[in-house]
Parts: sequence; structure tokens; C-alpha cells
Amino acid sequence: MTYYWPPSGGSGVQRWVKFSKYLVGEGWQCVVCTPENPDLIAVDDTLGVEIPPEVEVLRRPIVEPYEAYRRLLGRKKGQEVTPINSGGKSFKEKLSLYVRGNMFVPDPRVWWVRPTTRFLLKYLKEHPVDVIVTTGPPQSMHLIGQRLAKATGIPWIPDFRDPWTKMYYLKHLPLTKCTWRRLEKMEQSVIDEASAVLTVTPLVQEFYAAKTKTPVAMITNGFDEEDFAYDAQPDGFFNVTHTGLFAKDGNPSVLWKVLGEMASRDAAFREKLRLRLAGKTDPEVLRAIAEAGLAENVVNLGYCVHADAVREQKSATILILPLRHDPDYRIILPGKLFEYLASRRPMLGIGQSDGAMARVVTDCAAGEVCDWDDETGMHRFIEGVWKAFLDGDVPPTAGDISAFTRRATAHSLATLLDKVSGK
Repeated sequence: MTYYWPPSGGSGVQRWVKFSKYLVGEGWQCVVCTPENPDLIAVDDTLGVEIPPEVEVLRRPIVEPYEAYRRLLGRKKGQEVTPINSGGKSFKEKLSLYVRGNMFVPDPRVWWVRPTTRFLLKYLKEHPVDVIVTTGPPQSMHLIGQRLAKATGIPWIPDFRDPWTKMYYLKHLPLTKCTWRRLEKMEQSVIDEASAVLTVTPLVQEFYAAKTKTPVAMITNGFDEEDFAYDAQPDGFFNVTHTGLFAKDGNPSVLWKVLGEMASRDAAFREKLRLRLAGKTDPEVLRAIAEAGLAENVVNLGYCVHADAVREQKSATILILPLRHDPDYRIILPGKLFEYLASRRPMLGIGQSDGAMARVVTDCAAGEVCDWDDETGMHRFIEGVWKAFLDGDVPPTAGDISAFTRRATAHSLATLLDKVSGK
């Protein structure tokens, strides 16, 4: 079960599209159950062509409260609802977050649980499977798997692409004590009753392993070598590139200051610098760039389909990966990190230098991770790449990233499925 599936776009979709693509070669065929009419913020029709013909897709209707939210807030259909962050909120936004957090537990997709469970119980009687896998968020997907496993005895694996109660943004929801207890009880029952638990980062694996006797595995996100099997041609500019969602609480203001000061002192740097933003970028990020005197250096491409985002990554001089400015984000590994690795371009990560992302970047010799306020470190890194650019040689990174190919991660998943199913 997955909420995110083509035509929806994003890294959460890519994880299981790529698993389904390569699991076929490992002797596993996927049957995917997903909503027929999900609330889509990002659309990428190109991902659907990667789904093998052997994959059966079951689409079931879903009822969600988001359109009511939008009517309350005066927003258009398809427009993003109130972001869950520490920023200022209007009364209507605060009310919508209170309702979202306390009336829809564990999340606004919970209305899909009961009808989908009923449908799948009938389906499984005629089409038995060896293992059930649910992937979240939304974490309500795991409630479906839990009910199916209880009713059928089929082994079940919940895949946590993000942690549940440890997810960084939950503290920005006005949750009551009763709601918190319900969430914690749900999470504990899911991990205790599963056949195995799957996570995507070592720190989340450690967190769940300490909470349950159920085996906890870790398979990171990754990159598909086929997506990167071409050479990008340089365009002559010093491209500082970001792909994917660029959120307000991930705005690297110190980085813009460093780049602005370099541009003000060095006319050649100003002339060559391009800030290429391939994805949805929060207006606050654009304002901060403009305040640093770099508005004319911005190339804002907006949302890009996956192939175009990969092209931007491969054409970058420097790839920037700012994490959300939140201490709880240290356990997260952003999905695009692995595609950044595959691009072989120098990477500047911004976040906790002792976090999960920093471990991967360091182990793969892919660049440098600086704390949010490390102005000296950011300047040193960019200055070093700029000098190499002027010399006509920004060498590709050369660390071993073979463990993160989609083929390798699918093999690891097949091994886990074999073990859980008793094959």
C-alpha cells in the first residue's frame, strides 16, 4: 500500500516505483494498492513509464478533508494547504491545523483505511500474496497492513520513509495529550505486530530497534544508474543548483550572504554565478536571495519532472542541499541526496554536521556539510570550487556509491522479503 504513486511526483513515489522496477529481476512481482483520486501537489507523468508491465496496480477511491480546508482558507483546488512549521499563522490556519492534528489521527488519509481494508480482504482471498508491505507517510497506510496481517496471517512489513512520532514537524501541530498518546500507541502496536520493520536511515533504524523486539532493517533511498547514463555539457556558468522542494524553514540565509559578498567583491564571479532552482521554491527563499543582492543571478525553473531535475543535477557546478532548520531533522536522509551523489558534482550540505546526511556525504567523499551558521566553512568550500572552475577543472567526486543504486537497494529488499516470507 502506498499513497504516493504516479502520476504523483516526488522522492516518496520514486522509492517504490524503482523497487517495483528492479524487484521483478529478483523474482518478486508487485501488486500496488493506491488511491484513485489522491490530493496531488506535484505531478510527474514521466515516472509511470518506468513501471514494469508485470506490476498490477489497484486504484481505490479516497475521501480526504483537504478541499474543505481549502474552502476554509480561501485557497484554490490543488493549492498547498497550511504548511506545518513554526511560522506565524492566521486564526483560520491555526484552526485548520488543530482539526488536522486531532480529528484525523494519525493523518488526513485515515478515512481510506476501513474501505481499503475491506476491499483487500476480498482481493486476497482470490489473489493470495507472500508479503504485505505498507509505506508511509502517510502513516495511516500502516493501519491497513496491520489489519490485513491480523486477519490473514500474511507476513507484513511497514516501511517508514520518515519516522512516525519522531517526525520533526509534529511538534508544530497543536496536538492534545490524548492525541499524542494515541499516536504513540498506534506506532508501538505497528512496530510490535509487524514481521519486520523497514527504515531508510541508520538513525531511524536505531530509534525503532530500541523500541521493539521486531527485527528492524534499513534500506536507504537511492539512484537509478539508467537515469544518469549520459554526459552533461557545461554551459560556461558557475551553477549553484538546488532541485526539489525548497521550503521556508530550509532557507540557507548564511549561504546567500556568502554568495552575495563574493559577488560584490568579484565582478567575474557575479557575471558567472547562476542560482538554478529546479522545484517549488518558497517565496521567502527568493526574497532572501534578493536581499543578498542576487536576484539577477536566479534562474527559477519551478517544478520539474524527474528527468529534467536529473539534467539540472548533472549540469551543476555545486549542488546545495540545505536541511530543514530543525534539530529533529538530523535523523533524516533526503531522497535527493542519493541522486546528488549520482551526479558526481561537488555537494554543499547545510545542516547538522553530525547528522545522517553528513555521515553519507563524508563516507562518499561527495563534498562538505556545514552547520547553518558556518559562514567560514561555506565560503571556503565555494571559493575552492570557484578557483577550480576558473582553472577549467571542477573534477567529479569519486567516492564509492555503489550501495545506493536502485538495483542494489532492490536486491536488499528482495533478501528481506525472502527471509520474511520463508522462501
